Amino acid sequence: MNIIITGASGGIGADLALQIACEENHSLLLISRNTLKLKDVEDKIRAINNKCKCFLIPADLSSVNEIKRISVLIRQKFKHIDILINNAGMLANKPFEHTSKLEIEEMINVNLLAPVYLIQELLPLLKNADNAHVINIGSMGGTQGSSKFPGLSFYSASKGGLAILTECLAEEYKNTTVRFNYLALGSADTDMFREAFPGFTASLSPTEMAGFIKFFAFSGYKYFNGKILPVALTSP
Repeated sequence: MNIIITGASGGIGADLALQIACEENHSLLLISRNTLKLKDVEDKIRAINNKCKCFLIPADLSSVNEIKRISVLIRQKFKHIDILINNAGMLANKPFEHTSKLEIEEMINVNLLAPVYLIQELLPLLKNADNAHVINIGSMGGTQGSSKFPGLSFYSASKGGLAILTECLAEEYKNTTVRFNYLALGSADTDMFREAFPGFTASLSPTEMAGFIKFFAFSGYKYFNGKILPVALTSP
């Protein structure tokens, strides 16, 4: 399968790439702005399974102008895409009134607009697959009716927009072979979680959360489309 993961240089994204590489001879395309960590993930993949093709695209998704460049590079590698996992996220834990315009724009760009533009650009390749699955990685904070926390207004709002987008795309493309789902992640012990909730202990490790996402990526399209699915044991 041809699989794309954004935010793949660390945390859940890196663990997800490593777990997928263990199984079969998939082709992985990994996107992150941290070039050194991305290369380290590639080296680990090659040590695990040297038959797994691994392509890297260093890119800063807070700049939406990067999406066109990324899509051109992807088309040079793939004729179809089986799985797209929009995992990249950006969080600034600050009071609403003290969050800068730049921080607001970066969160909206990474958490919402980058997936929007990436899906737009890659739809032809997704439609070329027999069964394509787009997984938008979100947050419990971005789901209606969940507990909300001070300092996370813009992060939660941007992830909430991604959740609604997922529902809309599933309806708009329900007559195609592309499926769209949103995983609202709860606590996993990542740098982002520790920034959002200092002093809290996460209920899952990044490896455990990545294991579920991997399972869902390969199987979830058979059972779900346009769903916002909580993946959480606690709040936070």
